[in-house]
Amino acid sequence: MNSFLRSAGWGDATMSPLPGDASTRRYVRLRRAATSAMLMDQPQNAETAQCPPDATPEERRQLGYNAVARLAGADCGRFVATAGFLRSRGLSAPEVYAADIQNGFVLIEDLGDDLYGSVLSNGYASEEQALYSAAIDALATLHREFAPGELTEGKTLYAYDETALLAETDLMTEWFVPFALGQAASEEERQEHRALWRDALRPVLTGSRVFVHRDYHAQNLFWLPQREGAARVGLIDFQDAVAGAASYDVISLLEDARRDVPHELAEAMLERYAETMGWSGPFDRDSYFAQAAIMAAQRNAKIAGIFARLAKRDCKPRYLAYLPRVWGYLERDLAHPTLAALKKWYDRKIPAELRRQALGEAA
Repeated sequence: MNSFLRSAGWGDATMSPLPGDASTRRYVRLRRAATSAMLMDQPQNAETAQCPPDATPEERRQLGYNAVARLAGADCGRFVATAGFLRSRGLSAPEVYAADIQNGFVLIEDLGDDLYGSVLSNGYASEEQALYSAAIDALATLHREFAPGELTEGKTLYAYDETALLAETDLMTEWFVPFALGQAASEEERQEHRALWRDALRPVLTGSRVFVHRDYHAQNLFWLPQREGAARVGLIDFQDAVAGAASYDVISLLEDARRDVPHELAEAMLERYAETMGWSGPFDRDSYFAQAAIMAAQRNAKIAGIFARLAKRDCKPRYLAYLPRVWGYLERDLAHPTLAALKKWYDRKIPAELRRQALGEAA
């Protein structure tokens, strides 16, 4: 790391590590006189292999979860390539100053400290409408074109396909069910859950695809009011981007696991996105809203599984505090008529009384 920083001209900088998150990456703020930058450090032995572009579903399963779910893993090259793509569209991804992909080091622009979550919790709640409107408009800017096959740096934008989406919902039976019920899901329960999700996801797999950030929420967005238009929204943590449904990132923003978004604001932002996209050409509103319900349920089922896994496997119990909110979203999502069969499964296999007990203990 020191060698990389010296070669990049930052060897004399002071270093201030940032708090860790759910990933294996760490970030260090570098200061040198009046300038600053961020060092992203991705340990190269901390993740399973990522997905080769032409791998079959079976080959992906043999490589492990990152390949199945099409996650970047330890490949910093995907961050660099995605940053280049986003900046080419006028969006505020960090500028990449230097990178050592082989050893997992990337030196990037410091976007500051004004994360959406921080701004909104520090007495600026009156600006909530403006911040969320800007975030929705940035997505609309990005979604006015179909997902690119290639990013930059020779990296492919993978499809958010059935294999990946089902691998994520499998986290519910693999991790949340044992957490909530105190015993593993049976093979029959896992297969039934998977079959129901396969049917539910069919409509979102046949529509057009756009760039999906995949983790578009208040802790990954910066407020940059000194910039203009869509560039006022700073973007990070986009290395796992895929080509998928337009509603996914909208839902990621509005059903935020870490903070409450007022229901009226969420409804207004769903409408804002639909109206903005409708101005730019043909836009199927009915398909969009149905797709949003499916993607919301899929994402929240996945997150419930991930947070249970972080607590059980990775010894990060603080994520359990978010589970009541996530499950509240999921219950609301499953009330959509298109998800009636899945709702019956959840009500039957994870009874409300046991669920409340598990979530109460988590809180």
